[in-house]
Amino acid sequence: MALWRHGLFCQYPGFMTSSSAHESRFSLLEEMNTFKKTGAPEGPAPRRDPARIGLNILIAILLPVVLYLSYAFVQRTFIDPSVETMRDGETAGGIIQIDVLNGCGDPGMASKCSGFLRERGFDVVEMRNYRTFDVDESLVIDRAGDRGNAIRVARVLGVSDENIIQQINEDYYVDVSVVIGKDYGRLRPYK
Repeated sequence: MALWRHGLFCQYPGFMTSSSAHESRFSLLEEMNTFKKTGAPEGPAPRRDPARIGLNILIAILLPVVLYLSYAFVQRTFIDPSVETMRDGETAGGIIQIDVLNGCGDPGMASKCSGFLRERGFDVVEMRNYRTFDVDESLVIDRAGDRGNAIRVARVLGVSDENIIQQINEDYYVDVSVVIGKDYGRLRPYK
């Protein structure tokens, strides 16, 4: 049909009359003019909005980050969850884990006590300041519900049995806390 319209068959004699061939060529010119008017615009291409370009770049950067974080969440929550979520009161392998807290305010007291305990096979996992610096007598606090561990630590340090207290906290991942008081001069690490 298109060949007919564009007058390509008019070279065969008797196939088209001369007037139909002329009309065919005229319609071809009209179609070309119409395409020229409605086709690609003349002049420079329109500029793209920089805000949209920036947004696309931001999406391209954040998409891999979101995918990685989603993968990590699924991996840690469902595929390979942590083994122990709550303490059961037993020490891991018989090693008592301790945190040493400076309750007297003198610098270096927790560090010296930690070194003393580590030399004797205890696992000191944290040293820090206690919430106040006005603790008169040193304390040994049972955190896991095994008073025997607290007694062992108190005997090694030289803390009296009446200064052993129990404050069980399942979210606290140490067996015993040691609070160094102002009486640290009586304790074995400081003699």
